[in-house]
Amino acid sequence: MSIEMSVKRQIIEKFKLHETDTGSPEVQIAILTERINNLTKHFESHQKDHHSRRGLLILVGKRRRLLNYLKSKNVDRYKQTIESLNLRK
Repeated sequence: MSIEMSVKRQIIEKFKLHETDTGSPEVQIAILTERINNLTKHFESHQKDHHSRRGLLILVGKRRRLLNYLKSKNVDRYKQTIESLNLRK
């Protein structure tokens, strides 16, 4: 499940670190979180869609690795990102 460009632009605007930032860990984590949330809603009505479930697990692992990277580089930015996205940790 992809996300709309308008939603993606809003996420980038909220989490960017500087004017031309589109690839910082915070932005990537926020975009992955939006995709994960969309897939989770998809599974409420499509329980047997195992191919998409595999994609969901891949996205969750990718987000976890980015969070670990951010935590190792800057704990304050990590905590701020976790709080703003309402993630458990």
